Amino acid sequence: MPKYLIEREIPGAGKLTAEQLKGISQTSCGVLNKMGPQIQWVNSYATADKIYCIYNAPNEEMVREHAKLGDFPANSISQVSTIIDPITAE
Repeated sequence: MPKYLIEREIPGAGKLTAEQLKGISQTSCGVLNKMGPQIQWVNSYATADKIYCIYNAPNEEMVREHAKLGDFPANSISQVSTIIDPITAE
């Protein structure tokens, strides 16, 4: 299944409290449950003013629909073509 990197511009994202992050996560999971198993949230990374999310989904449209239903920004969506890590160097 294709993997996508989503960039979400959220001012102050790096200062969100554990309770706020829990609420955002619960909203996302609720939308995912309604959309079905074909879209999966892998993980997310918060920086000062952005959250970067990794999703598995059959297409970009489904990723956009998740953002719309969850009322999340999706400022940039890129399909991952290759994953590299330290093992790639071996």
